[in-house]
Amino acid sequence: MRFHDLRHTHASILLSEGVDVVRVSARLGHANPKITLETYAHLIPNADNEVADIFHKAFEQSCEQIVSKH
Repeated sequence: MRFHDLRHTHASILLSEGVDVVRVSARLGHANPKITLETYAHLIPNADNEVADIFHKAFEQSCEQIVSKH
């Protein structure tokens, strides 16, 4: 196994376990998180689902507040 393979595995495991991409980027020594995202974005678990859930909950709460005022 080459050093690069170990480095890639290290980053892959951290991201798949939910470690923030900014922190992983810093560990890898990337100039900015964009570099990390371009390489490893597919490993970030359920990022879209989580954002959609946050929006859904906030929207639902807003609707409930509007209905309760009327």
